[in-house]
Amino acid sequence: MNDSSGITCVGIIMDGNRRWARAEGKPVFEGHNEGYKTLQKFLGWARDADIPHVVAYAFSTENWQRSEEEVGHLMSLFRSVLENETEKMKEERVRVCFVGDRTRFSEDIQKQMARLEEETAQEYGTTLHLLMSYGGRQEIVAAAKALLVEEATDVSEDSFAKKLWSYPMPDPDLIIRTGGEKRLSNFLPWQSTYSELFFIDTYWPAFTKEEFDEVLAEFAARERRRGK
Repeated sequence: MNDSSGITCVGIIMDGNRRWARAEGKPVFEGHNEGYKTLQKFLGWARDADIPHVVAYAFSTENWQRSEEEVGHLMSLFRSVLENETEKMKEERVRVCFVGDRTRFSEDIQKQMARLEEETAQEYGTTLHLLMSYGGRQEIVAAAKALLVEEATDVSEDSFAKKLWSYPMPDPDLIIRTGGEKRLSNFLPWQSTYSELFFIDTYWPAFTKEEFDEVLAEFAARERRRGK
Protein backbone atom coordinates (compact mmCIF):
# COMPACT_ATOMS: atom_id res chain seq x y z
CA MET A 1 0.00 0.00 0.00
CA ASN A 2 1.20 3.50 -0.80
CA ASP A 3 1.89 6.08 1.88
CA SER A 4 -0.77 8.67 1.10
CA SER A 5 0.65 11.03 3.78
CA GLY A 6 -2.79 12.00 5.02
CA ILE A 7 -4.14 12.91 1.60
CA THR A 8 -7.89 13.53 1.69
CA CYS A 9 -8.56 14.54 -1.91
CA VAL A 10 -6.78 14.19 -5.25
CA GLY A 11 -7.79 16.26 -8.28
CA ILE A 12 -7.11 15.01 -11.79
CA ILE A 13 -7.27 16.91 -15.06
CA MET A 14 -7.55 14.02 -17.49
CA ASP A 15 -5.88 15.61 -20.49
CA GLY A 16 -4.57 13.96 -23.65
CA ASN A 17 -7.34 11.54 -24.64
CA ARG A 18 -7.58 12.82 -28.20
CA ARG A 19 -3.82 13.13 -28.69
CA TRP A 20 -3.35 9.58 -27.37
CA ALA A 21 -5.88 8.32 -29.92
CA ARG A 22 -4.16 10.14 -32.79
CA ALA A 23 -0.75 8.83 -31.71
CA GLU A 24 -2.17 5.30 -31.64
CA GLY A 25 -3.81 5.70 -35.04
CA LYS A 26 -7.27 5.33 -33.51
CA PRO A 27 -10.43 7.45 -33.83
CA VAL A 28 -10.59 10.35 -31.39
CA PHE A 29 -13.58 8.74 -29.68
CA GLU A 30 -11.44 5.76 -28.67
CA GLY A 31 -9.31 8.11 -26.62
CA HIS A 32 -12.31 9.06 -24.50
CA ASN A 33 -13.27 5.41 -24.05
CA GLU A 34 -9.75 4.50 -22.94
CA GLY A 35 -9.69 7.57 -20.71
CA TYR A 36 -12.70 6.28 -18.81
CA LYS A 37 -10.98 2.91 -18.34
CA THR A 38 -7.98 4.72 -16.86
CA LEU A 39 -10.27 6.60 -14.48
CA GLN A 40 -11.68 3.27 -13.28
CA LYS A 41 -8.14 2.03 -12.59
CA PHE A 42 -7.23 5.30 -10.89
CA LEU A 43 -10.09 4.89 -8.42
CA GLY A 44 -8.61 1.54 -7.41
CA TRP A 45 -5.17 3.08 -6.95
CA ALA A 46 -6.65 5.84 -4.79
CA ARG A 47 -8.53 3.29 -2.70
CA ASP A 48 -5.33 1.28 -2.19
CA ALA A 49 -3.60 4.48 -1.04
CA ASP A 50 -6.40 5.22 1.46
CA ILE A 51 -7.39 8.42 -0.36
CA PRO A 52 -11.13 8.93 0.22
CA HIS A 53 -11.90 11.61 -2.39
CA VAL A 54 -11.08 11.86 -6.10
CA VAL A 55 -12.25 14.83 -8.17
CA ALA A 56 -12.02 14.33 -11.93
CA TYR A 57 -12.45 16.94 -14.67
CA ALA A 58 -14.69 14.98 -17.05
CA PHE A 59 -16.35 17.69 -19.16
CA SER A 60 -15.79 21.44 -18.98
CA THR A 61 -18.15 24.26 -19.91
CA GLU A 62 -15.77 24.97 -22.80
CA ASN A 63 -16.08 21.39 -24.07
CA TRP A 64 -19.59 22.17 -25.32
CA GLN A 65 -17.84 24.11 -28.09
CA ARG A 66 -16.27 20.98 -29.59
CA SER A 67 -17.64 19.46 -32.77
CA GLU A 68 -21.21 18.21 -32.69
CA GLU A 69 -19.94 14.72 -33.50
CA GLU A 70 -17.49 14.63 -30.60
CA VAL A 71 -19.96 16.11 -28.10
CA GLY A 72 -22.52 13.56 -29.28
CA HIS A 73 -20.09 10.71 -28.66
CA LEU A 74 -19.27 12.04 -25.20
CA MET A 75 -22.97 12.22 -24.36
CA SER A 76 -23.33 8.59 -25.51
CA LEU A 77 -20.39 7.62 -23.30
CA PHE A 78 -21.92 9.44 -20.33
CA ARG A 79 -25.24 7.69 -20.91
CA SER A 80 -23.52 4.30 -21.06
CA VAL A 81 -21.66 4.95 -17.80
CA LEU A 82 -24.77 6.27 -16.06
CA GLU A 83 -26.93 3.36 -17.20
CA ASN A 84 -24.48 0.50 -16.75
CA GLU A 85 -21.98 1.32 -14.01
CA THR A 86 -24.20 1.68 -10.93
CA GLU A 87 -23.80 -1.88 -9.66
CA LYS A 88 -20.05 -1.84 -10.26
CA MET A 89 -19.72 1.44 -8.36
CA LYS A 90 -21.68 -0.04 -5.46
CA GLU A 91 -19.63 -3.24 -5.47
CA GLU A 92 -16.42 -1.22 -5.30
CA ARG A 93 -17.94 1.13 -2.67
CA VAL A 94 -17.63 4.22 -4.87
CA ARG A 95 -19.95 7.10 -4.10
CA VAL A 96 -20.53 9.36 -7.13
CA CYS A 97 -21.25 13.09 -6.94
CA PHE A 98 -21.70 15.32 -9.99
CA VAL A 99 -20.40 18.90 -9.87
CA GLY A 100 -21.33 21.49 -12.50
CA ASP A 101 -24.17 23.09 -14.42
CA ARG A 102 -26.47 20.12 -14.98
CA THR A 103 -29.11 22.22 -16.74
CA ARG A 104 -27.12 22.06 -19.98
CA PHE A 105 -27.54 18.29 -20.20
CA SER A 106 -30.58 16.59 -21.67
CA GLU A 107 -33.34 15.65 -19.25
CA ASP A 108 -32.57 11.93 -19.44
CA ILE A 109 -28.92 12.48 -18.50
CA GLN A 110 -29.93 14.75 -15.61
CA LYS A 111 -32.27 12.06 -14.29
CA GLN A 112 -29.58 9.39 -14.61
CA MET A 113 -27.12 11.61 -12.71
CA ALA A 114 -29.60 12.02 -9.86
CA ARG A 115 -30.29 8.27 -9.84
CA LEU A 116 -26.61 7.31 -9.69
CA GLU A 117 -25.98 9.79 -6.87
CA GLU A 118 -28.95 8.45 -4.93
CA GLU A 119 -28.07 4.79 -5.40
CA THR A 120 -24.43 5.24 -4.37
CA ALA A 121 -25.11 7.74 -1.55
CA GLN A 122 -24.45 5.18 1.18
CA GLU A 123 -21.07 4.05 -0.18
CA TYR A 124 -18.16 5.14 2.01
CA GLY A 125 -15.07 3.74 0.35
CA THR A 126 -14.09 6.32 -2.28
CA THR A 127 -16.11 9.36 -3.30
CA LEU A 128 -15.75 10.29 -6.97
CA HIS A 129 -16.62 13.93 -7.68
CA LEU A 130 -17.15 14.17 -11.44
CA LEU A 131 -16.91 17.68 -12.84
CA MET A 132 -19.50 17.75 -15.63
CA SER A 133 -20.28 20.93 -17.56
CA TYR A 134 -17.99 22.56 -15.03
CA GLY A 135 -16.10 25.83 -15.14
CA GLY A 136 -14.43 27.34 -12.10
CA ARG A 137 -15.27 30.94 -12.88
CA GLN A 138 -18.86 29.98 -13.64
CA GLU A 139 -19.05 28.18 -10.29
CA ILE A 140 -17.85 31.30 -8.45
CA VAL A 141 -20.34 33.54 -10.30
CA ALA A 142 -23.17 31.11 -9.49
CA ALA A 143 -22.22 31.18 -5.79
CA ALA A 144 -22.16 34.99 -5.81
CA LYS A 145 -25.59 35.10 -7.45
CA ALA A 146 -26.97 32.70 -4.83
CA LEU A 147 -25.77 35.01 -2.06
CA LEU A 148 -27.27 38.02 -3.82
CA VAL A 149 -30.62 36.28 -4.03
CA GLU A 150 -30.46 35.70 -0.28
CA GLU A 151 -29.46 39.34 0.19
CA ALA A 152 -26.59 38.17 2.39
CA THR A 153 -24.86 41.05 4.16
CA ASP A 154 -22.16 39.26 6.15
CA VAL A 155 -20.30 37.10 3.63
CA SER A 156 -17.35 35.01 4.81
CA GLU A 157 -15.13 32.50 3.04
CA ASP A 158 -17.11 29.75 4.77
CA SER A 159 -20.55 31.07 3.80
CA PHE A 160 -19.37 31.63 0.22
CA ALA A 161 -17.88 28.13 -0.06
CA LYS A 162 -21.20 26.63 0.99
CA LYS A 163 -22.78 28.08 -2.17
CA LEU A 164 -20.28 26.46 -4.52
CA TRP A 165 -21.45 23.60 -6.72
CA SER A 166 -18.77 21.39 -5.19
CA TYR A 167 -19.79 21.84 -1.54
CA PRO A 168 -19.08 19.89 0.70
CA MET A 169 -16.26 18.36 -1.35
CA PRO A 170 -12.87 18.84 0.40
CA ASP A 171 -10.25 20.98 -1.31
CA PRO A 172 -7.75 18.86 -3.25
CA ASP A 173 -4.43 18.31 -1.51
CA LEU A 174 -2.82 17.74 -4.88
CA ILE A 175 -3.81 18.12 -8.51
CA ILE A 176 -2.43 15.98 -11.32
CA ARG A 177 -2.67 17.15 -14.91
CA THR A 178 -1.62 14.71 -17.60
CA GLY A 179 -0.93 15.47 -21.26
CA GLY A 180 1.99 17.88 -20.88
CA GLU A 181 0.12 21.18 -20.46
CA LYS A 182 1.02 23.27 -17.44
CA ARG A 183 -2.14 25.14 -16.52
CA LEU A 184 -5.33 24.51 -14.56
CA SER A 185 -7.83 25.47 -17.30
CA ASN A 186 -10.65 26.69 -15.05
CA PHE A 187 -10.30 23.70 -12.71
CA LEU A 188 -11.39 24.51 -9.15
CA PRO A 189 -9.86 28.02 -8.83
CA TRP A 190 -11.43 28.60 -5.41
CA GLN A 191 -10.57 25.17 -4.03
CA SER A 192 -7.02 24.82 -5.43
CA THR A 193 -5.32 27.81 -3.77
CA TYR A 194 -3.10 25.55 -1.63
CA SER A 195 -3.06 22.42 -3.77
CA GLU A 196 0.26 20.92 -4.77
CA LEU A 197 0.48 20.76 -8.57
CA PHE A 198 1.90 17.93 -10.66
CA PHE A 199 2.16 18.21 -14.44
CA ILE A 200 2.76 14.89 -16.21
CA ASP A 201 3.69 14.54 -19.89
CA THR A 202 1.93 11.18 -20.29
CA TYR A 203 -1.46 11.27 -22.03
CA TRP A 204 -4.25 10.33 -19.64
CA PRO A 205 -5.15 6.93 -21.22
CA ALA A 206 -1.52 5.83 -20.78
CA PHE A 207 -1.12 7.10 -17.20
CA THR A 208 0.17 4.30 -14.96
CA LYS A 209 0.10 3.29 -11.30
CA GLU A 210 3.88 3.69 -11.23
CA GLU A 211 3.52 7.35 -12.23
CA PHE A 212 0.86 7.83 -9.58
CA ASP A 213 3.14 6.27 -6.97
CA GLU A 214 5.89 8.70 -8.01
CA VAL A 215 3.50 11.63 -7.55
CA LEU A 216 2.56 10.39 -4.06
CA ALA A 217 6.22 10.00 -3.13
CA GLU A 218 7.06 13.53 -4.29
CA PHE A 219 4.00 14.93 -2.51
CA ALA A 220 5.14 13.30 0.73
CA ALA A 221 8.54 14.97 0.35
CA ARG A 222 7.16 18.47 -0.23
CA GLU A 223 6.81 20.95 2.62
CA ARG A 224 3.37 22.53 2.68
CA ARG A 225 3.70 25.79 4.61
CA ARG A 226 0.43 27.41 3.48
CA GLY A 227 1.99 30.87 3.71
CA LYS A 228 3.41 30.35 7.21
